[in-house]
Amino acid sequence: MHSADADRPSDREGPRVAARVAIVGRPNVGKSTLFNRLVGRRRAIVDDTPGVTRDVRESPAQLGDLAFTLLDTAGWENAGGEALEARMRRFTERAVETADVVLFLIDARAGVLPLDETFAGWLRKRAAKVILVANKCEGRAGQQGLAEAHGLGLGEPIPFSAEHGEGLSDLHEALARHIEPMPEEEEEEAAEGEIEGPSEAEIAKRPLLLAIVGRPNVGKSTLLNRLVGEERVLTGPEAGITRDAIRVEWEWKGRKIRLIDTAGMRKRSRIDAKLEAASVADTLDTIRLADVCIVVLDAANMAEKQDLAVAGWVIEEGRALVIAVNKTDLLADDRSEASKAWRRLRDRLEASFAQVKDVPIVGISALTGRGVDRLVPAVFETYAIWNKRVPTPKLNRWLREMETLHPPPLANGRRIRLRFMTQIKIRPPTFVLSVSQPEELGDDYLRFLVNRLRDDFGLPGVPIRITMRKPKNPYASRARKR
Repeated sequence: MHSADADRPSDREGPRVAARVAIVGRPNVGKSTLFNRLVGRRRAIVDDTPGVTRDVRESPAQLGDLAFTLLDTAGWENAGGEALEARMRRFTERAVETADVVLFLIDARAGVLPLDETFAGWLRKRAAKVILVANKCEGRAGQQGLAEAHGLGLGEPIPFSAEHGEGLSDLHEALARHIEPMPEEEEEEAAEGEIEGPSEAEIAKRPLLLAIVGRPNVGKSTLLNRLVGEERVLTGPEAGITRDAIRVEWEWKGRKIRLIDTAGMRKRSRIDAKLEAASVADTLDTIRLADVCIVVLDAANMAEKQDLAVAGWVIEEGRALVIAVNKTDLLADDRSEASKAWRRLRDRLEASFAQVKDVPIVGISALTGRGVDRLVPAVFETYAIWNKRVPTPKLNRWLREMETLHPPPLANGRRIRLRFMTQIKIRPPTFVLSVSQPEELGDDYLRFLVNRLRDDFGLPGVPIRITMRKPKNPYASRARKR
């Protein structure tokens, strides 16, 4: 199974730079393809359908010796009022204002369109930081569009192909006029720990990856905006606004957090559109790489089957889990009815996830902010448990006590012996148990050990994994020689 500790360093740390580079242009000119090219992996969903990207997506990127934060933006359109397209346009324009460099893309094959000219007119007031890129210039099909691009009044266009990576050297030269090259840094060797996984010092230094997941329209994006204290991702009454997993760098009491807003996850039987399927795949990848996942539920309809399915994916991937019940301000005024709803939720969680007991549940209102101040402390408490290490001597004294208190079953007339136990991994806590007859121990006894581990060592709310091994027979090699 994929572990979050195996992900690339760029997912965790990223280049330590201040320069921000925004990719802008009308819909369907190849902005997300260029974003993926410079980031070095598929981070943004790419499709021929115009308007796939809606939020401003950020990621560390590098081109040669230039490192920067790259922003992928929604296609710029002529729209006003409170329509979704108008809200997307405002986010794009804000990205331009906050960026140090702006890459203005046009589709050279389609030529310069009226929308390109309108956007170029708006950008000319900021021309000092704008680099004009004529995308899709592979072959001769883009030559006419490249010639037309000179008339936009934004300087010499760079012929480019985001799909094939042509023109990267010219783009590097243009970016180098705005961005200082990276200083050379010496690599530090990580000290080996007793247990596989990052050291406590490494855990404290790197940002906590906190994913917000759940069904569509439960308030995930509203919660992210409430946490950071500003409108960083698009929200609205329309279900399914978020398509990409959007990363937002944040800090809470001096601790760095990388918040990730994800697309709503519907039942698989209802996922038929190619774009929605890609969005759900992106969310599942985010869960695999996250440290902690906040599963957001709607208080009006808590613990639907799909809510339990989403929480199940989090547990299956071994991530730490916190449940946020949103819209609690809309619960019935009748306290007895409200308490019944909470009791039903806890009962369903306990019945569905016997292997993860006492998952923290926080009632909030992302819209008003009520209860949100209790959410992040619950996240860090669960995160600390997820990273917990149990010393081997203490673990084996406990194992002897369990063997006496509740002896293992008999197998073929002989008592199964629990030889030795050690923790081999954190994130989640993972143990190896040496057993004389592992295939005969049974799930019930293993479940007993997991529950007692959780109670005796303070491991509530996180997955616990135990792998059984049979000890080697020291006389086996002698028998073979005879």
